[in-house]
Formats: sequence, structure tokens, C-alpha cells
Amino acid sequence: MIWVILAISVVTLLIALWLVVQMNRVKATISATPADGNVFAMLRKVDNELGHLAQDIGNMDPRLASVEARIPLAISYTGIVTYDAFDNIAGNQSRSIALLNSQGDGLVISLLVGRNETLFFTKQVRGHVGMEELSPEEAEAIAQAMARGR
Repeated sequence: MIWVILAISVVTLLIALWLVVQMNRVKATISATPADGNVFAMLRKVDNELGHLAQDIGNMDPRLASVEARIPLAISYTGIVTYDAFDNIAGNQSRSIALLNSQGDGLVISLLVGRNETLFFTKQVRGHVGMEELSPEEAEAIAQAMARGR
């Protein structure tokens, strides 16, 4: 007899749990309905907003194409080499800095630091090659920059 009562209790508990889940679903559906009950007006508003979003996305296409066209020209590879340019100063104070785009075009900036003066040079780079003769440090800066891009 106890088994029958226990089985009926378990079945009743399962039915009660199922009813609670169903009630929560109904509450969620009701809470999604606009306060004034005008579902069609709400759907028109959502449709109108989606139309504006589609138009905004369409307006971004030319801007995105312009940005994508410029990406290969952007400086995206850098390399820095430090060294002693003169014998009268220690501490690797001189620098050669390569600033290149994805095609290996850009420039190398060299700062030669001495005790009494600092010299500043720039050299143009096309296709990983200096348009003027490069120092070993400048060539190393270019190689470093391109190695980071691979």
C-alpha cells in the first residue's frame, strides 16, 4: 500500500513540476507582449528599425572598401637595432628603426648618438631594398621588421 501512495506522490510531483514549467513559459510570452497589447505596432517598429540598420550597413560598404584598400599601405612592420655608432660613447645609444608596410615599402630612420652630437638620417625603402646604400644596422632593422611579419 505504501508503494502505491509513494508512486502516486511521485507522479503528482512530476505533474506539478511540469505545470510550473508551462506557467513560466506562458509568463515569458505575456511579458514579451507590449503593454498596450498592440503586437502589430511593435512588429512594424522592429521592421522599421531593421530597415534603418540594413541601410546603415549598406552605407558602410564603401567606407570599408576604402579602408581595406589602404591596409597594405599602412605601416605594419617595424624593426629596431641598437648599437654603438661611435667609439667615444658606450651603452648602445644609437638606433636604426625600420617602418615598413606589407609590401616592404617605407623608411629607415637612424639616430647616431655621440658624446657631443646626434646625427639623424632617413632613407627610403622600396620592396625591402634601400633606395640609397644602407648601413649593416639599417639592413638588419629591415630584415627584423619583415621577419616579424611572417
